[in-house]
Amino acid sequence: MRKEILLEKIFEEIKVCKKCSLWKTRKNPVLGEGDPNSKIMLIGLGPGKQEDAEGRPFVGAAGKFLNKLLKLAGMKREGVYITNVMKCFLPQNKVAEEQIRACSPYLERQIEIIKPRVIITLGNVATDFIFEKFGLQKHKHSISKIHAQIFKVSTLVGELTIIPMYHPATALYNPGLKETLREDWMKVGKYLKLKGFI
Repeated sequence: MRKEILLEKIFEEIKVCKKCSLWKTRKNPVLGEGDPNSKIMLIGLGPGKQEDAEGRPFVGAAGKFLNKLLKLAGMKREGVYITNVMKCFLPQNKVAEEQIRACSPYLERQIEIIKPRVIITLGNVATDFIFEKFGLQKHKHSISKIHAQIFKVSTLVGELTIIPMYHPATALYNPGLKETLREDWMKVGKYLKLKGFI
């Protein structure tokens, strides 16, 4: 079965999902978008107000900055697959452990379908979740310590590269970090080119 059909099936389930209370305050659930055949998958925390309104990931101010960062790295937004740990709007941009437990099986299925060779996590929540899933707990630190570092794990479908990055929204709250994010993405872009991922 084609990846698009399998992803659409997950989306249909999310539309009627009531596993946690977030369904009550959302307008549009957000599955993800981009190329399901891409080797590169980006994972953030969850939809903000703009994403909730449009039903698409990373379309607000942070998303616009992410587009610029991708370009700096030599990537096109439509050439990668972008999603989040959470599929419904997070009113305070905060998430509880039980909400992650309820929602994360959808992300796990997306990873199984897309079979990325590279996962770029955006922010602490996505990084913690992916590190936990792929047995990298001993490397778990705050994003300020491990941003733009390369971690490799062996999976059933081959080697997977995991790269934790600052969430692009960080630079909007803390403009002093903007340059760090730019440098990180240029560095990661060079690495991905060298390895033939882009």
